[in-house]
Amino acid sequence: MLTLEDMLIRLLIAVALGAIVGIERDLAGKEAGLRTDIMVSAGAAIFAMVSIMLPYIISLSPEHLPDVIARNSGFLGVIANVVVGVGFLGAGIIVKQGVHVRGLTTAATVWFVAAIGILCGIGLIEFAAISSLGLTLLLFILRKLNVLKTMDRNRIGE
Repeated sequence: MLTLEDMLIRLLIAVALGAIVGIERDLAGKEAGLRTDIMVSAGAAIFAMVSIMLPYIISLSPEHLPDVIARNSGFLGVIANVVVGVGFLGAGIIVKQGVHVRGLTTAATVWFVAAIGILCGIGLIEFAAISSLGLTLLLFILRKLNVLKTMDRNRIGE
């Protein structure tokens, strides 16, 4: 059973990790950035904590808890539905302009931030932090490499 303090700490960490990824997206000038990534990460963390707490809430007594957990894994469906729901959110970010598709990386980032929130919600804080920092660094490096590649193309065309 999670205490209120446990839940608040997990929520705050999810907010902070979502913000790290969101800042990178804002610096890149993307539509879904800091606020979106914070909300998705925090929301996913809350849903993950709800899924953890549901067996305790629906169990009539502590003696019934093992039976509730053994007979009803439906509470795990809460996490599965976060994954699907955020997929729909990400689909709204993707735009086709002629032959080009824009927003795929940002949509994938929103989906990733939901996973970070779930990790925080279930208590896998270290993995969530390493993943967030690693992804943000990777996004930054790849964006810089893409800028360099674009600059090279422009020089060749001169």
